[in-house]
Amino acid sequence: SGIYQSSTHNIVAVDSCMTEDGIADRIIVDIRRLLRDFKMTTYNEVTGRGFLRHVLVKRGFQTGEVMVVLVTGTPIFPARNNFTRALLKLHPEITTIIQNVNDRYTSMLLGQNEKTLYGPGYITDILCGLRFRISAKSFYQINPVQTEVLYGKAMEFAELTGKETVIDAYCGIGTITLCLAKRAGRVIGAEIVPAAIRDAKENAARNHIENAEFFCGDAAETAARLEAEGLRPDVITVDPPRKGLAPEVIGSIAAMGPERVVYVSCDPGTLGRDVKRFAEMGYLARRAVAVDLFPRTRHVETVCLLSKLQSKEHIEIEVKMDELDLTAAEKKATYEEIREYVFEHTGLKVSHLYIAQVKQKYGIIERENYNKPKSEDTRQPKCPPEKETAITEALKYFGMI
Repeated sequence: SGIYQSSTHNIVAVDSCMTEDGIADRIIVDIRRLLRDFKMTTYNEVTGRGFLRHVLVKRGFQTGEVMVVLVTGTPIFPARNNFTRALLKLHPEITTIIQNVNDRYTSMLLGQNEKTLYGPGYITDILCGLRFRISAKSFYQINPVQTEVLYGKAMEFAELTGKETVIDAYCGIGTITLCLAKRAGRVIGAEIVPAAIRDAKENAARNHIENAEFFCGDAAETAARLEAEGLRPDVITVDPPRKGLAPEVIGSIAAMGPERVVYVSCDPGTLGRDVKRFAEMGYLARRAVAVDLFPRTRHVETVCLLSKLQSKEHIEIEVKMDELDLTAAEKKATYEEIREYVFEHTGLKVSHLYIAQVKQKYGIIERENYNKPKSEDTRQPKCPPEKETAITEALKYFGMI
């Protein structure tokens, strides 16, 4: 399993699941022979001419379903039906065959356009007790046994209780997202690849998971939009490509103020760089575990937990230090009384920090340094509009405004 390079230009087969039976190797050998039989040429990267550019082989570890993607340098496929029948005769275990057209001078493996030649156009596999649909362009870990170890560690670091709101950036086909959904209140998955998002939505439906939602978009733009909309998740998970996170993505994540960030990385180098950037935003690495998904290589996947001390924890300490030194407005209702009133009448949970922000908006004088950040540069989450309205009603009820 792994990557196979032929001697004739660059026909490449990638087995999506680490196995010992060499199915990808056997398929690529037979495809090379069929090319000769049908008098088809391989693609030449130098001249930009030729027919078959790459071959991608994916197989479901639990289901045994096999996908073959023929990446061609032109949409014209001579003797397409005969070629397909001949390949299926040699390998009846193949469940779907796709032609992907990549006619651009690029290092990218797959092009934008594709056509299903045989089967449903996707395969399925079972991971962490869930069934996943996998398309040609969708990312899927190659070692499912260790992937379950990896995702299990990510779940442990997320510390979910069933009530949290979670954002899963770079969600792919929803593997981590749907695992999170089983333990969270609401999960939002984001991914830039449209085919992966289609798979993710289908995977949520086929697993009867209703508390997960997905949308397609660039990670930086998505994080910025969610932050601007006032979304304040409890946990954010990221599983970026090898290049890691862009600085603006880290900035938007920190601005949303999650309690925990769970970072799944395939490159320790970019992980180290990004951990340093998170530290500048007040998020420190608390735990990290390496998982060996690529035996007998130098590559590992790493799960890292980042978190910072929340503002409300500072607030609770200061409340206990000086309960008697109250301003005139504070004598009418304590922070706990305001919180209880809001929860009783709206079901919303509000922090001392949010109450302090609303009180400041209406000119209510606080005690010196009460509910204020420790430094001028401290980033604090802003009170969402619906909670601000609820707190305002409580202030009116207690006659404070």
